[in-house]
Amino acid sequence: MRAASPERLSVFSDGIFAVLITVLVLDLRPPEDPTFAALLSLWHVWLSYAVSYLFIAIVWTNHHHLMRYAVEATPRLVWFNFGHLFSASLLPLSTAWMAVSKLGAQPVSFYAAIFFLVNATYVLLIWELINPAEKPMPRVRKVMLLRAVATLCLFGGAALIALKYPLTGLGICVACLAVYLKPAAGSPEAGSTKRISS
Repeated sequence: MRAASPERLSVFSDGIFAVLITVLVLDLRPPEDPTFAALLSLWHVWLSYAVSYLFIAIVWTNHHHLMRYAVEATPRLVWFNFGHLFSASLLPLSTAWMAVSKLGAQPVSFYAAIFFLVNATYVLLIWELINPAEKPMPRVRKVMLLRAVATLCLFGGAALIALKYPLTGLGICVACLAVYLKPAAGSPEAGSTKRISS
């Protein structure tokens, strides 16, 4: 049986991200009263949606950038990618819960924990796609791992802080997203495109 190509894996992932954005939009409901005041009263819903939309956009951008390093779609890469997509697929649920609760402590903590999980699976993709055996280690890999581990710690801290201060926990998550607005500098040509066989 022919193995999946990196291009096919990337296209499949793009489809999943598109579905996640669609699901987020479908969860939006207009207020019953036809007034701007009623619309503004749903600020917690719009904030939850906006942060989640930005998060998915950033995850897709960085995933797309990282997949350029793939030479072949090994079974390990396929399963790491599925793990990454699974963690991202929990975002609509956590977004809806956070919005309905009006940014309650436990829902925001769960939301931050999803960010942690998405970032943890992203670290696995970095480890799989950019060859750690090459000496010296590619600079782009160092940058990606340093950024990912730092934000992983912050997302974990945000999940704990949100249990007592939900807005602070959410603020930490939003601040971490700014770090990922631009994918790590470098390209497969400049770094390593060798793969570790699995």
